[in-house]
Amino acid sequence: EVQLVESGGGLVQAGGSLRLSCAASGFAFDDYAIGWYRQAPGKEREGVSCISSNDGSTHYVNSVKGRFTISSDDAKSTVYLQMNSLKPEDTAVYYCALLYTDRVNPNTLDLAFDYWGQGTQVTVSS
Repeated sequence: EVQLVESGGGLVQAGGSLRLSCAASGFAFDDYAIGWYRQAPGKEREGVSCISSNDGSTHYVNSVKGRFTISSDDAKSTVYLQMNSLKPEDTAVYYCALLYTDRVNPNTLDLAFDYWGQGTQVTVSS
């Protein structure tokens, strides 16, 4: 059974940084994508970024390009989301999710990911 556990959320001032972690375990297959999503109060869930375990390719939603960086540490089975230059509109609960796939593309975040973590709160004050 796949388990995903997020950590690293918190309260930060605008312009600050946070690094989220997603510790993953229980994979059934070697090829998968890890995606980061966020949901702000009263808004729909939004895909933020994803990374492929196969070739390390990444994709980002336009609103975070140049500010967020997704990376993976295969030895630790952990995916990170480094968030810099945070803005109040980045405030949300952030979730990581797993999809069994051998590649990612700009549409991957629109797919139905198979497994989800419990989420971690990120609050950016102005």
